[in-house]
Amino acid sequence: MNTLSFKTKHANEATIKRDWHIVDATNLTMGRMAAKIASVLRGKTKPYYTPHADCGDYVIVINAEKIVFTGNKMEEKEYITFSGYPGGQKKEVAKDLIRRRPEVMIEKAVKGMLPKNRLGRKMYKKLFVYAGAEHPHAAQKPQSLTF
Repeated sequence: MNTLSFKTKHANEATIKRDWHIVDATNLTMGRMAAKIASVLRGKTKPYYTPHADCGDYVIVINAEKIVFTGNKMEEKEYITFSGYPGGQKKEVAKDLIRRRPEVMIEKAVKGMLPKNRLGRKMYKKLFVYAGAEHPHAAQKPQSLTF
């Protein structure tokens, strides 16, 4: 067998097939769910995964308000925002943020697990998070992700 004849196949826009996945966040742990979502957004679940290309699928997350944290994170975990001005730092505990804007928690968790470059920003745009069970993407016929 001649091993010099093998060629490495790289994915490009013509060979990539994008699917839609739906995740019901009810009673799922935040970090474990975010890690699997980031893996699907990157395309690591595909056989033709290429690190320098966006091979990932679209992900819809519903019921973001029913996400679960382990331990005391619901009372102790702080989400910090900074406007850039003196005195412009704001802190909010997870239980307050989940009441006010539950989508932000999942978006921040997934964004932190994606590459910090142009490609990561492109992958992040394929994530759609909704607080309730309704979403406007019914025409795409999404598949369910199992956790």
